[in-house]
Amino acid sequence: MRAIPVRHFGRWISAVVVIGLVAMLAIAFSQGNVRWATVPEKLFDPTILRGVGNTIWISIASMALGLVLGVLFAVMRLSKNPVTSTIAWFYIWLFRGTPVYVQLLIWFNLALIFPILNLGFYKDEMTQVMTPFLAALLGLGLNEGAYMAEIVRAGIQSVDEGQTEASHALGMTRLQTMRRVVLPQAMRVIVPPSGNEFINMLKTSSLVVAVQYFDLLRAAQDIASTSFAVMEMFFVASIWYLALTSVFSIGQYYLERRYARGALRSLPPTPLQKVKAKLSSFSNRKAVA
Repeated sequence: MRAIPVRHFGRWISAVVVIGLVAMLAIAFSQGNVRWATVPEKLFDPTILRGVGNTIWISIASMALGLVLGVLFAVMRLSKNPVTSTIAWFYIWLFRGTPVYVQLLIWFNLALIFPILNLGFYKDEMTQVMTPFLAALLGLGLNEGAYMAEIVRAGIQSVDEGQTEASHALGMTRLQTMRRVVLPQAMRVIVPPSGNEFINMLKTSSLVVAVQYFDLLRAAQDIASTSFAVMEMFFVASIWYLALTSVFSIGQYYLERRYARGALRSLPPTPLQKVKAKLSSFSNRKAVA
């Protein structure tokens, strides 16, 4: 008996509809008033490359600050001390509940309410202290710390309490238990959402134009203001954002695989390994034939 596969006409119809919509979109852009030659011409402009470097730098620095604050406030949130847990809850509530754009503006305009920064051992004008970079770092990093605190807290709570009890039975302190036992096991739960947060940070960093920090979007806007290629420079910025998020997504994938080694007996093959296996299978069939 010969098995006849079921025909899925809906798949063919939906594929034709999608291809038609994509073709219509491509035709619309091809007929638009866009100087497409400007896009590859400005893609590696020195100003754009400088903006790309600053975007990567502020994203990494803000994410590092957010990660440190996230671990700190997650531990405080889980503390049995009502004072530290309340402080952690208030921090998370405050920075998650206000838009990051507003937070950036508050830090940048802090000199309006504190003209002079006086810490006793250090005194200077706030306008000299609160530079665009510092305002961007505080605005993005403190906001990210609130989200990372909840991610880290979820990761810590995913580790069985028996691990903590066994560590205490071995004579480990609470800090040693957290650093050597709990956090390493919690990383496989923490890493995936943290990677997503960093990808989001790369895109959210475009808001730092509000505090006059020179990033990728600011570089594109500066070139657009002199060349009058506004849409073309937005396309250039979009291409760079897509490239950056793609590269860091690959890094996230392999980092997740690393921390999944203790949870899976055998890791699934990577895309590169799948391609090699397909090529090897194809060459073996050809040799047999």
